[in-house]
Amino acid sequence: MEVIHMQTRSTRSFLSFLSILGAIICMQWATASQADEVLDQAIHDLQHEWGIIKYQTEQDKRKEQFKALSDKSHLVSEKFKGHAEPLVWEAIILSSYAGELSGLSKMKALSIVKQARDLLLEAEKIDPNALDGSVYTTLGSLHYQVPGWPLSFGSDKKAREYLEKALAINSDGIDPNYFYGDYLVKQHQYGEALAALNKALDAPPRPDRPIADEGRRKEIEDEIAEVKKHI
Repeated sequence: MEVIHMQTRSTRSFLSFLSILGAIICMQWATASQADEVLDQAIHDLQHEWGIIKYQTEQDKRKEQFKALSDKSHLVSEKFKGHAEPLVWEAIILSSYAGELSGLSKMKALSIVKQARDLLLEAEKIDPNALDGSVYTTLGSLHYQVPGWPLSFGSDKKAREYLEKALAINSDGIDPNYFYGDYLVKQHQYGEALAALNKALDAPPRPDRPIADEGRRKEIEDEIAEVKKHI
């Protein structure tokens, strides 16, 4: 009888352990899930503010507002270390800020885009597929838009490689097709560029990014009109 009694106590202890372990796992899962929701909301807020500045703000106010948003995005990256998404958006915002600089600030702009590139390379190590391949879309766009050596890191070859990687991840997306088309325009490959731009124009809408979609489609339509002049 004592043996049976001992076994019963042992079984109860084991079941109690399982119950506690299950509760801990549930708490950890809930905490992780809540953290993911907070991160998703932070990324959505950055995307939304970027869209407003990029497409709905007067040009003479964009520089200041992109600078403020880049500071905000850096805080998000610091808060969510080890996640690729904040790094990608910090890089996108920094690149947009650099694009608003002119005149004597051009050298500062080159320094900022290098910082953006480094953030993207860091994000690539964490998750190259994050945000539907936005790591590669943004890297590709930087490489064909900035000067090459010795001024900066620009490379048409690397631009194509990165943009093709982006398309391999998100073949129907508006951004990878737009930037690939824009890249091809810069290479004077107008027929291929028109095909890519038309595909970008036909991309499915992003319900959570209506402002960015509307602004991007306007850019695509304008570029298509220019490309057709060369065909």
